[in-house]
Amino acid sequence: MRARNLALVLGAVGARGSVTRAALAEMTGLTKTTVSKLVGDLIEGGLVVETGAVRDGERGRPGVEIRISGQHVAALGLEINVDYLAVCVVDLARTVRLRRTQAVDNRAAPPVDVIAQLGDLAAAVVDEAVEKGLRVVGGVLAVPGPVDMTSGVVHNAPNLGWRDVPLASLLRFPFPVRVENEANLAALGELWFGSGLPDFLHVSGEIGIGAGLVVRGRLFRGAHGFAGELGHVVVSPAGPPCRCGGRGCLEQYAGQDALLTAARAAPFRRAALDRRAADTPPTSRYVSAGIPQKDAAETPVAAQEKTPGSSGATQAGATQAGATQAGATHRRPAETPVAGQKDAPETPGAAQEKMAETPGAIQKRPAETPGAAQEKPAETPGAVSATIPLEMLLPAQQGVSWMLSRLREGDEKARAACERAAWALGVALSSAVNLVDPDAIVLGGIYAPLFPWIGHMVTDTMKARLGQMRGAVPPVVVSRLGAEAAALGAAGQVIEQVMADPAALLHS
Repeated sequence: MRARNLALVLGAVGARGSVTRAALAEMTGLTKTTVSKLVGDLIEGGLVVETGAVRDGERGRPGVEIRISGQHVAALGLEINVDYLAVCVVDLARTVRLRRTQAVDNRAAPPVDVIAQLGDLAAAVVDEAVEKGLRVVGGVLAVPGPVDMTSGVVHNAPNLGWRDVPLASLLRFPFPVRVENEANLAALGELWFGSGLPDFLHVSGEIGIGAGLVVRGRLFRGAHGFAGELGHVVVSPAGPPCRCGGRGCLEQYAGQDALLTAARAAPFRRAALDRRAADTPPTSRYVSAGIPQKDAAETPVAAQEKTPGSSGATQAGATQAGATQAGATHRRPAETPVAGQKDAPETPGAAQEKMAETPGAIQKRPAETPGAAQEKPAETPGAVSATIPLEMLLPAQQGVSWMLSRLREGDEKARAACERAAWALGVALSSAVNLVDPDAIVLGGIYAPLFPWIGHMVTDTMKARLGQMRGAVPPVVVSRLGAEAAALGAAGQVIEQVMADPAALLHS
């Protein structure tokens, strides 16, 4: 009974922000004496703090307001992704106190080695948190693949090259750490630290693409916890092979590798996009000397008017059947231009500290602003558009910063790569909308900074495919958390656990 009442009182304080003991008694139905005792226990455990006297009414002694304390208890959010590691510390008041990221190539790396690197990074952050007077009470690790929630086994993370890895058993921390799917945690990060929408589908765009579905404020995991593998929804059955073993998956058109590869392809004019031909991905007419114009002309693509807002480039085009499709191949990091690399002469000087110049370097992030974004006028009706500043990108996203620079300079290859990726994303999301009927779609990860160049096409593709089935498509909005959503959601899970069972923490 005491444990239940502690959770009841702490939950009421969290819901109200700040509240007096008298108001708590009225909200919870407990006696004032019981509330005072419970609040005393919570203060002693560092979970709440008194903020000062307030007068609720005209008469009587003033009450003392209580609020959640952010000075003692904290949670650790961890993330392993294909090309970076991330760690954050969030206090009980949901303020991000520390962030660290490390650029590293985890493709096919032994899980033991990856965990060792992550452990070193996390240990340094936890030590710094302790110096600030924080007690880290637990953590959650986000990984890009389906996870067995009971055993902590990662069944298949194709972009990492991991299969049936007992990841939970490899973790060595002085507090409990659980393992969870990255896309699910990114959706929870958006719920708790982002838009706060109660019903939405969150899409995490990285090298892999995942999705998390939130329904009435709760994450939908599926029967076995494997829901949300949007990146392996088939966009084109005859498309390029995917690491998952299938062909034509969304990741091969809209993943980070696919985007960067397409943006560096041979020179071509902007694709002709017949949005009514939803089953055919947009293609490009190659005009380089190495591809005969005769062959290119044999694959007709319906011509249409120029896309509004284009730079005036001809819209009609076709692609040779044997030509390399944008996004069809995956290049190793050495072939992908990153801001700061000496062998990437096309990269304009980025106005930021370039992590890519120092492999494995640790980047410190501002503690106050989780993934803040600068607003721009929305390009899509009903959508929120934002551009994340280059300095807010994770080290692993410096390739995306290169692409952003090309887009802002009006580079046609980069624009066509974004259009093709947005078309594929719109096709996959159309299937998702028909299946789960989300109230909104939130684009995160690399799609957040790229939103001004992909948001319109995603919405238009969905309208073309869903227009006969429903009056309106769900609004497509941008996440303000970007690539930090998963680590924030991981820390948020620990906070939710403390709020739901403070007695367990007080007794430990």
